[in-house]
Amino acid sequence: IWFNLNRTIRSNVCNRMSTIEVNKITPVSGGTAIQVGESGDTITIPSGCTITNSGTANNFGDSLRPNAEPIIINGDMKVAQRGTSFTGVSSGSNWPVDRFEFYPANLGAYTIIQEALTSGEAYNNGFRTALRIDTTTADASPAASDYSILRTKFEGQDLQSFKKGTSNAEKFTLAFWVKSNKTTTGQVNLFDIDNDRLVSGTYTISSANTWEKKIINFPADTTGAFDDNTALSLIVEFFLDSGSNFSSGTAPTAWEAQTNADRNANNFAIGSSTDNDFAITGVQLEVGEFTSATIPPFQHEKFGNNIVRCKRYYQQIDRPSYGDNTVLVGITTNGNQMFMVRLPVSMRSAPTISMTGTVITVYSTNSSANVSASNPTLSAGTFGTDGGRLLYAKIGDNGHGSWVDIDNNNTHMSFDAEI
Repeated sequence: IWFNLNRTIRSNVCNRMSTIEVNKITPVSGGTAIQVGESGDTITIPSGCTITNSGTANNFGDSLRPNAEPIIINGDMKVAQRGTSFTGVSSGSNWPVDRFEFYPANLGAYTIIQEALTSGEAYNNGFRTALRIDTTTADASPAASDYSILRTKFEGQDLQSFKKGTSNAEKFTLAFWVKSNKTTTGQVNLFDIDNDRLVSGTYTISSANTWEKKIINFPADTTGAFDDNTALSLIVEFFLDSGSNFSSGTAPTAWEAQTNADRNANNFAIGSSTDNDFAITGVQLEVGEFTSATIPPFQHEKFGNNIVRCKRYYQQIDRPSYGDNTVLVGITTNGNQMFMVRLPVSMRSAPTISMTGTVITVYSTNSSANVSASNPTLSAGTFGTDGGRLLYAKIGDNGHGSWVDIDNNNTHMSFDAEI
C-alpha cells in the first residue's frame, strides 16, 4: 500500500488498533477503485464530519443519509392526486400537490397549480414540476389574525433520526428551489407540535423570476423528543403572509416555546398585490448541518414509489380510464346497501371518506329489474387503514347484489388520512 509522503502512521500493535493520518489515498498502480472494509464490517462516520465532493456527481452522499427514503414526501411536486389547478382559493386546506398544503385564512384569493417546468436552473437540476401560487385578489392590510401559509407535515415515527430531545440531538438542514416576482426575505419554521416548540430560518430571493436554491440550517434541540407514532409531530411551514398576530415578534434562531408573533417576523407578503407569485420545488430535509457544497443531492424517487408514499395520506377511487363504471361488489342488509372496499395502499389511520362530484349512482336488483339511486348519501361503515365497508340507504331487494357507478370524470370517492 502506497501513501503520499506527507503522512503519519501510528499503530498500537498490542490492541490491534491503528490510526492512519494521510492527505490522500489512491489506488495501486493500474487500479481504479478503492475498497473500504469487508462485507459485514461497520464503517462509522462520527457526528459532525463533513465529506466534500469536488465533482458534479454526489452519489456518495446518498449512502450517508440515515433514511433510505427522503424525509419529505413529494418534494419534487410530481404527485397531484386531487387535481393540478385550483382557482379562487381563499380559505381552508388546499392541496395543489400531495403532501403540501396551502392554507389561506381570510387573506386574499389565489390560483394554485402544479406547474410544468421547461427551463431555468431548477429544470437544469432535474425538476420538471413545481408548486405555484398566484395572488388573484390582493389584501394589503390583513386583519391581525389573517394569514396564508404553505406547509408539509410529518409523523413522529419518521423523525427519530434527528434524536431530538436527547444529548445526541442532530441539526436540521432544509433545502429548496424557489422563484418569485418579489425580491424579498421570507421565513421558514420548524414547528414541533409534540412539545410546542419553534425555530426559524430565513431566505432571500435575490433575482426576480429566477429559480434560486436556498439552504437553511436549523440547530439541534436537546429539549423535547418527537413522539414515536403515526401522529403529527413536526410541521415545516413557509409563512407567506399574515396580520400582526403572527408578524409582530422576532424570528427565533434558537429553539423556543412556540409564540405566534414570531412565526412570520419576516413577512413575504404574497397577498399584498395581484402581481405577486411564489413557486417552489426540490424540497428536502436532511439530518445534520450542510452547506451548498456538502449537502447530499435531492433524491429523485421513481414516480411509482412517490405516489405510494403519498397514498398513505390520501387516495381516491375515480372513474376508470376504460369502460363506464366503477363496480364495487356489495351486499344488501336490512337498512343499507353495503360495499366492501380494499384499499390498494395502507393508510396512516382510518380515513375520512367522502364523495366529490355529482354523478354517482347506486344500483341494485329488484325482482327481475334493476333499480337505482342517484347521488345517494354516503355513510361510512366500519373502516380501517386497509379498507372496510361503505354504506348507502338500501334500494332493491334484500340479499341481492349491488354496485356503484362513478359516471363522470370529475367524480370520485376520497379517502383522507392527512395528518
